Amino acid sequence: MGEYSTAAGEGSGQDPFLNADTLEKLRNGTDMMQVAAAWLAAFAKQTSGIQQGLVVMAGTGKAKFEPVAMWPDGASPAPELMRAVDGCLKGKRMLVETGSQENAAIAVPMLIGGQLRGALAVLADNSADTDLRRVVDQLQWASGWIEAVVRRQRLSGNDNLVTVIELLATSLHYTRFSEAATAVATELAGALGCELVAIGMMRGRHVRLRALSNSATFGKRATLVRLIEAAMDEAVDQQAVISHPPLEGSPARVRRAHTALADHEGGTGLCTVPLTEQGKTIGAMLLQRSTKEGFDAGGVQIAEQAAVLVGPVLDIKRREDRWLPAKTWEATKNFFKALFGPRHALLKLGVIALIAIAAFCWYATGTYRITATTTVEGKVQRVVTAPIAGFLVQAEVRAGDLVTQGAVMARLEDRDIRLERLKWLGDRTKQQQEYSQAMAQRERTQARILASQIEQSNAQIDLLDQQLERMTIRAPFSGLVVSGDLSQALGAPLERGDVLFQVAPLDEYRVTMRVDERDIREITVGDSGPLVLSALPDTAYRVAVQRITPISSALNGANVFDVEASIEEGPIAALRPGMEGVAKIEIDERRLVEIWTRRLVLWARMTLWSWRP
Repeated sequence: MGEYSTAAGEGSGQDPFLNADTLEKLRNGTDMMQVAAAWLAAFAKQTSGIQQGLVVMAGTGKAKFEPVAMWPDGASPAPELMRAVDGCLKGKRMLVETGSQENAAIAVPMLIGGQLRGALAVLADNSADTDLRRVVDQLQWASGWIEAVVRRQRLSGNDNLVTVIELLATSLHYTRFSEAATAVATELAGALGCELVAIGMMRGRHVRLRALSNSATFGKRATLVRLIEAAMDEAVDQQAVISHPPLEGSPARVRRAHTALADHEGGTGLCTVPLTEQGKTIGAMLLQRSTKEGFDAGGVQIAEQAAVLVGPVLDIKRREDRWLPAKTWEATKNFFKALFGPRHALLKLGVIALIAIAAFCWYATGTYRITATTTVEGKVQRVVTAPIAGFLVQAEVRAGDLVTQGAVMARLEDRDIRLERLKWLGDRTKQQQEYSQAMAQRERTQARILASQIEQSNAQIDLLDQQLERMTIRAPFSGLVVSGDLSQALGAPLERGDVLFQVAPLDEYRVTMRVDERDIREITVGDSGPLVLSALPDTAYRVAVQRITPISSALNGANVFDVEASIEEGPIAALRPGMEGVAKIEIDERRLVEIWTRRLVLWARMTLWSWRP
């Protein structure tokens, strides 16, 4: 680099490869395309071996880079040149890409304030006549002109407008106020190089912190929050933008809270801008930089422009996050303004349609029915229990089987009883022999004793015969086994009275309806209605209420009453105990609106009653 400076322009007092016209464009140019084109043309003219040149700058979109100048004009960038630019932007470092032995692409990143703003790249001849090291040094040195122009234009009016528009787009992107405020603060901190940006909104007469850049929560930073809110109150009370340190020539302001915040943060630069809407202060925005120099006029200008555009948007989102009553009142006022004002034809037609529907519901009537879940049961159900304690050895039927009267349903183990019976038979035979011998010897007293013992043995034998008979469990009548499956319990011990089966007849049924407690007062004995069973959805039965049980039970979180009904119409042969369905008991004729809103009215009455003092 030093060798190049000496050879090209020693003592000239002018930059080595820039003529007066090019120098004027670089110093006073405002169009980056013109400035970049002039720079490339001058660099290619003064540097030997340059075949192509490309300048890439950050566009208006986020994290997007766009080519702003190409030399020669209209040329297509070489592949190695594009690869060098891409690698330079990704790695944020200088990159040399050699596509062949003849060419070499050199790309230098343009970093301003630690932020990548673009890249400068040239395609140079890689022959022995070209010193690539010298080209690299010249490119790094000459890139300072482009960086100077970018620094000068960074706070220009056009770039300021782009930054503010991006902030406005960010605030509109989010629905919730907290998310939008945090995103705006974070993006503004990145755009102005701030360490922290805080946004506060008015609550009463003071500003309350609502968002911090790069921070979703700030509850654990109580001291910092208190100092920030005090600085915001200081700016709002004076209705002015306050910067610390103050700008040269700015009017005198009270900066006590700003000084305390700066001291707490180790001597940082601060700027607080009030947020206003239609002349009313709605909050404040505080910006903090880590440097003690603070903000210049350009930075303050961007903060003021952002506050003017973003402040009202954030206030709208804050109002949208209010409690429901306040939002409802405002929506109601807007609704009636649109209804009775001009335009809004669809709204007016919709209201007319709702009025027509309401009139129909009020004057139209229908049959009021009470819906209840229903179970079909046998009119008589016989429980078959274990007659004595024993062990199950045989199970002939199970739930769902049809049985006839006297059919064997199960058997219990009877070996012990049979052995006991044989014992008593032997005792009786012995006693009969002794009785005959006593009669032959005319021992009347002994004969009477033996006769009593024989009677006792006969009674025991009769008892055991009855027990043996009961060890075989038979069906009490013809019907359907409703419950009971002992096929998997063979050999299990049974206690006397254990329920083994339930049998119901197939010719007589009753219906048990479970009616909600809110509807039970509407039902009276004799009411009737249709019944549809889940197993027979195409068949409608007619049932009539026979008995209302005055005892409630819990079912699926609600209290229900059992209502018994008889089947008046329908094919009885198709029914089976245990079938479930839905019955609708017809009560009377009522308005449709009363039928549809009955549950809601009952709930409202109970709620009001519970709240009433």
